[in-house]
Amino acid sequence: MKSPRTARRRTPRVELYERIVAAIHDGTFPPGSDLPSEPALAARMGVSRPALREVLILLQEDGVITRKHGVGSRVNQHLPPRGLERLLPVEALLDEGNITCRRLAAEHDEATDFSGHHLRLSSMSRTWFWETLIEVDGVPACFAHEWAAEDSALTALDPACAEAIAHQAAADPSTGEPVVTMLAALLAAAGDHTLTGKSTLGATILGRERGKAMNRPPETPAILITQVVSAESRPVLAAKYLLPAGAPFLRIVQRR
Repeated sequence: MKSPRTARRRTPRVELYERIVAAIHDGTFPPGSDLPSEPALAARMGVSRPALREVLILLQEDGVITRKHGVGSRVNQHLPPRGLERLLPVEALLDEGNITCRRLAAEHDEATDFSGHHLRLSSMSRTWFWETLIEVDGVPACFAHEWAAEDSALTALDPACAEAIAHQAAADPSTGEPVVTMLAALLAAAGDHTLTGKSTLGATILGRERGKAMNRPPETPAILITQVVSAESRPVLAAKYLLPAGAPFLRIVQRR
């Protein structure tokens, strides 16, 4: 399996998405302005109209533009905040150092309230849940709780995605196979499929069990990142990432 730092491949769609967003942020297409017509914009970007149309749909889903049939596309006045919308595994966002992942749990079980809500699962659905402890230079830095969509949904996206999740769930570092987060495994397997993520940040405390695993007091303050990853509006992964006070900084990668 590829290293999580190189797992994400920049596909032509991702590059086109980022080129258009960069043009919005540098004032070429300022907020509130109309984008050129599809034929004109496709020619300007040097891409086909079908490829452009697919990226415009993603931009609309992310709240960057508004499209109206027969009218065209307009850049929204209030753009989504910069930051975690560039989808990367949390281990790739942690500050530089020797980063390792240790799997604490990997279960294929019934959906929880959290995973059922965010992944649109029924109460009888079964899905993969992973608990992973991420360490930087041997020091616990982040808890990752991740849930995958049902196997049928992952297979519909790409059979390699379902296979990668099942395979990585049983990764054995003693054999030389690296342990990675579920998001890293999914991004490595997704290939040309464009995945998008939406994140929220909150505050909490570690609690007794997580504090014990991190050798920290239960009342240690922590940042909680909740993230939902989707493929064409279909959620395929939901996660909670918990970073205690004093953990290495996250390297927030902005749109460009």
